Amino acid sequence: MQCMLNSVQKDLLKKHLGPFLFCFFTMMFILLMQFLMLHVDKLVGKGLPIMIVLELIVTNLAYMVVLAVPVAILVSTLMAFGKFSEWNELTAVRAAGINPFKLILPVLIAGTLLFAFTAYFSNLILPEANHKARSLFLDIRMQKPAFDLQESTFYQDLEGYTFLIKEIDAETDSLIDVRVFQAETDGRDRAVVSAERGWLDSPDQFTLSLFLENGSILRYLPGERRDDETVERSFFDRYRMSFDLSDLAFSRSNPDQRSRTDRTMSTEAMLAVVDSLRTERENEYRSFTENVSESDDIPIFSDVGRTLTLGETRELDTLRVYDSEFYSVNQLFNPTLQINSLNRAINAMDSYHADLDRFYTNNNWRTFKIAELLVEVHKKFSIPFACILFVLLGAPIGMLTRNGNIGVAALISSGILTLFFISIIQGEKLADRLLISPMTGMWAVNLVLLTAGVLLTLRVSTSFRLTNLWSRDQ
Repeated sequence: MQCMLNSVQKDLLKKHLGPFLFCFFTMMFILLMQFLMLHVDKLVGKGLPIMIVLELIVTNLAYMVVLAVPVAILVSTLMAFGKFSEWNELTAVRAAGINPFKLILPVLIAGTLLFAFTAYFSNLILPEANHKARSLFLDIRMQKPAFDLQESTFYQDLEGYTFLIKEIDAETDSLIDVRVFQAETDGRDRAVVSAERGWLDSPDQFTLSLFLENGSILRYLPGERRDDETVERSFFDRYRMSFDLSDLAFSRSNPDQRSRTDRTMSTEAMLAVVDSLRTERENEYRSFTENVSESDDIPIFSDVGRTLTLGETRELDTLRVYDSEFYSVNQLFNPTLQINSLNRAINAMDSYHADLDRFYTNNNWRTFKIAELLVEVHKKFSIPFACILFVLLGAPIGMLTRNGNIGVAALISSGILTLFFISIIQGEKLADRLLISPMTGMWAVNLVLLTAGVLLTLRVSTSFRLTNLWSRDQ
């Protein structure tokens, strides 16, 4: 019987392999197409080397792996156990006295191993890939467009020159009715070059030559004074202009010299930053409270926001003094002292309000930053943990549906995945806004699905039913 069980377990694992690989690569393809559609405008028209584009794609494949593995596990588990139940193999196993949980166990172990791999990948490999991809994106964003002339359109991306081409012959690449506006520099006068025809030639990627025929050059020669500018016009049969395209060449920066964000840091690095922020927050709170308690200039009023007034006047020993709502002011029998005392109190309170606002701003910024970092820490493990959850959900659901068709598996998976990822996204937003804790935001849906998975597994492997909990016979 033990030998039969081993063969059944192996058969189930083999049934997982094909659907898992198919779903994994399908998800990777879908996510890759989505990435290209979102960023194709940033890559096209800038003359980027093909290896730079490929490197950008490869570095962005990392986050796709973390998403695709749990999805592939869910679909393959639904298909394998659904087909196993559809072919009545589950009925035969039960008739042989074998607990169905023993069939789920090897798949659950495989899911646990994939969870460990995905968590390791998400914690150490994904941040580095995200950091390189982010640095590459910034370099590409700063890259100027390639030298690409369009008909009847001003081209101004080559510093010091503006090109205007009326017509471009697509068959011969000839330029018709060419205008080149040359800006004034230290070693070059302002000029306008016109020609009937022209063509481009580039011996290498950093040099461009423009050959012109039948044209003229209008040069603006400066005199001793601005008003003495001289215009000189010359004609040519053939003329050549050379341009330096090094400014248009792609330039890479060192990723290690760029700052890191929460999505480009490992768990250990983020927890270190969190500890630092908490220490800074505590030190600032201690410093603020000590300064307030040690200050003798800050009065404590019942309503610090109201306007301080002196009140009505009264005569006392030929001095005109004021009746104030503040007892301490009334003890001063000199109007000048009364006014000075109130002014000092107002100034101290204004200073206190400024310090208090600054303290609240810094404290809130650190609190929000801590929440963002902790959300990323929990997310690095909550999403990979779905590898275990989806085995506990997919196996019993597949047994109960008794259908291993990919359409049924895709339909059920779409519902579960929609619930899972919407909960993760919304949980992240709520945690970032401090409405819930980072742990609750990232693990609440996992707890719900884990509970459902355990109950469904008990449903197919034992006589336990949820209704037994409130049945009269129990």
